Amino acid sequence: MKIYEQTELDFKDVLVKPKRSFINSRSEVEITREYKFKWCPRKITGTGIISANMATVGTFEVARHMMQNKMFCCLHKHYALDDLVNFITENDCRDYVFLSMGLRKEDYEKIEHILTHYPDKCRNICIDVPNAYIPRVKELVLKMREKFPDILLMVGNAVTAELVEDLILSGADIVKCGIGSGSACITRRITGVGRPQLSTIFECADTAHGIGGMICSDGGVVYIGDICKAFGAGADFVMMGGFYAGCVEAAGDIIEKKFITTQIDENGNQIIETKQFKVFYGMSSEYAQNKHYHGMPKYRASEGRVVEVPLRGSIDKMNQDILGGLRSYMTYIGARRLKDVSKCTTFYRVNTQLNTVFGE
Repeated sequence: MKIYEQTELDFKDVLVKPKRSFINSRSEVEITREYKFKWCPRKITGTGIISANMATVGTFEVARHMMQNKMFCCLHKHYALDDLVNFITENDCRDYVFLSMGLRKEDYEKIEHILTHYPDKCRNICIDVPNAYIPRVKELVLKMREKFPDILLMVGNAVTAELVEDLILSGADIVKCGIGSGSACITRRITGVGRPQLSTIFECADTAHGIGGMICSDGGVVYIGDICKAFGAGADFVMMGGFYAGCVEAAGDIIEKKFITTQIDENGNQIIETKQFKVFYGMSSEYAQNKHYHGMPKYRASEGRVVEVPLRGSIDKMNQDILGGLRSYMTYIGARRLKDVSKCTTFYRVNTQLNTVFGE
């Protein structure tokens, strides 16, 4: 048994120090960067925001909107082969869409078919396993890199430098980092396993960059400012699920609920307000297992929750707000290029980051 005594940090534990800048306007900063990878020979210019490969946000509809802003979408792994083929042949998915796979034989055969028969359509692959510490993950990374040496390969999830290093040296270009920090994840409650997201980024990004790899921060984003903090801590990509789950274009059933307010109408009756919500669920939840795998195996426990997210506006408006916040962040710290953000960021440790007297 061992205890690490140093305090681990999350997004809520820090604020960013503003610095004197020679940037006069948000319009002067460059929010895209050219990505060069350790193994994949291609270069991609984009803003490193990724919609997560969850069933309600890793969808074709979301992908179309993300691509318009040079953002990324990681498609969920439950699409049928024919549906994936139709999508990648009808859309330009080469740079901004990832195809997801797990450890199942059926997943590998589906991805292998696409990479073999449609070599010019989509060669970005995400091996998505909640626990990347099991041996089969590394074995699959080695197999994929050997058979398809030119693919862009993202693998997750990890939270420690040792595994990040191992996966990159085995053939991963990007390691997805984060365990238990997602809004629909209860892994920490069920297993006690996890690590605060900011400290995860610090350590994993430092290790990845030292050997020519990259990381994707996965989970923990509550506010747009958390995206900025993730980039500032060293993340090359930032992945979000719940943040997009309430958008109109996201999948998920819409639920209407009525609430009795404290307001009174002209007849003296309390006004009833109707609000709409979208169903969002973790991919390790019992709900997801029943929906996609015909039931929860007896050896597993549910590590995800089902939530009702308030219906928001369009994903285009959401992305506009995200990119606007990122531009403003860069002007505060004097970073003209997205690639320079981590070099220009200094964090304060804080006890409180928000004034919540009128809500969050």
